[in-house]
Amino acid sequence: MIERLRTYLENRLPRSDSWTLGQGNIYILPTRAGWAYALTLIVMLLASINYQLNLGFALTFLLGGAGLVGMVQTHANLRGLTLRVKSPQPVFAGERAQLEVVLSNPGRERNGLGLGIYRAGAQGMAWVDVPMQGSGSARLAFVPSTRGLHELPTLMAETHFPLGLFRAWTVWRPAGQVLVYPRPEHPAHALPSSQAAPGGPPQAQVRSGGEFDGVRAYRRGDTLRQVVWKKTAKSGEMVSRDTSASASRELWLDYQLATLPESEARLSRLAAWVLAAEQRGTSFGLRLPGQELACASGEVQRRAALEALALWQAA
Repeated sequence: MIERLRTYLENRLPRSDSWTLGQGNIYILPTRAGWAYALTLIVMLLASINYQLNLGFALTFLLGGAGLVGMVQTHANLRGLTLRVKSPQPVFAGERAQLEVVLSNPGRERNGLGLGIYRAGAQGMAWVDVPMQGSGSARLAFVPSTRGLHELPTLMAETHFPLGLFRAWTVWRPAGQVLVYPRPEHPAHALPSSQAAPGGPPQAQVRSGGEFDGVRAYRRGDTLRQVVWKKTAKSGEMVSRDTSASASRELWLDYQLATLPESEARLSRLAAWVLAAEQRGTSFGLRLPGQELACASGEVQRRAALEALALWQAA
């Protein structure tokens, strides 16, 4: 029952790009130490009344006033702050998505601020201090289990500063989203065979200088990704892939070639193929039912292919 009420109240909160804390969205209650403190004051007050102790009255009201001042200070430690979250980078399903929350402070220094995922409670709470008229940031993480475009989780900011007798907190639903790619198949299945590009050479040809299409001697400026490490280890000489040869070949990663019974398993295999093709520097295209991504290579092509896999929906 409590969990249902908690979910209902959470869903009533609007999603927003930023969250400014004020009287209407900060909640405050005593902590366990606060309740114990209040009980102690009641006992001291009853003892002072029973024994007519003037010093007891003075001490009781002095400590009670200190507790009230602490309550005001705890509430003020959050009031006026503005929370913003930076757009997270895409991740693979099952990996930790990193959120960076920025706290902007227009007033005095704020100490002992905790931020965390609302559902996680005190687990994984990140603590930060924000300087006067400055800003601070805290990094949070959550693990999306399925591919697709996910709403960011509900966040919570809290503080117990300065006395720890009260807990002030706020609950915020960020408006951002995180893209989650399919989890790559492991171990990865072998890549399908590439095909000659239209107008390209049908097979390897001897180049000038005794070099063959596909492999050539290492040249200054070649990246480590172009080096063929297996041949280098055997021969003892640095050997690189010939990009002109790879450009003449096309690799199509087809949904139908990932011969697995379940669609999610096929997408996982395709994701592994995309990573393998990009690592080899191969030009590749992607075919999904109702969707096709033209052949290209590089980081941009890798991201476009993984995004297509993440957002694809079966008919």
